[in-house]
Amino acid sequence: MRLRTYTPDDFEEFLDLHRREDVARFLPWFPRDEESARAALVRHQGLVVEADGQGVTLAALDKRTGRLVGDFVLILRSVDHLRGEVGYVLHPDFAGQGLATEGARHMLHIAFDLLGLRRVIGRIDARNVASARVLTKIGMRHEAHLVQNELFKGEWTDEDDFAVLRSEWEGS
Repeated sequence: MRLRTYTPDDFEEFLDLHRREDVARFLPWFPRDEESARAALVRHQGLVVEADGQGVTLAALDKRTGRLVGDFVLILRSVDHLRGEVGYVLHPDFAGQGLATEGARHMLHIAFDLLGLRRVIGRIDARNVASARVLTKIGMRHEAHLVQNELFKGEWTDEDDFAVLRSEWEGS
């Protein structure tokens, strides 16, 4: 897998990925239509990580075909406290190949080694067992299970929170 910044030329593949019900199932947005996908793609082309809430999203491409297989995000949650959050979207055709683990690990590298963050979290829908495995594989510990924490797409859902400190990352 190769990671790079998004470009306007990625729109068709981005739309194909982000309009899928199975992709959006555990994510904080509904399947995207053309308009919302275009707006999201424009946001994802930004690389500014200087203020709370800003982030970087990288397109993940299959090395052999160049096909878009997903994206990986790092959001700066607190400048003052040096905290970030990782997330990812992966096309179901590429699940189970270690790509989510590889990409999420790369985002931790950016967080700790390039941005100097102290703590990175991963927050997931508790039903998303595959993502829990990924976060554990990249060295995050399960810190909390929040019962009916969010009204998510019309239903109250549980959330699992994972985290890793830079000192733990450096030792891995």
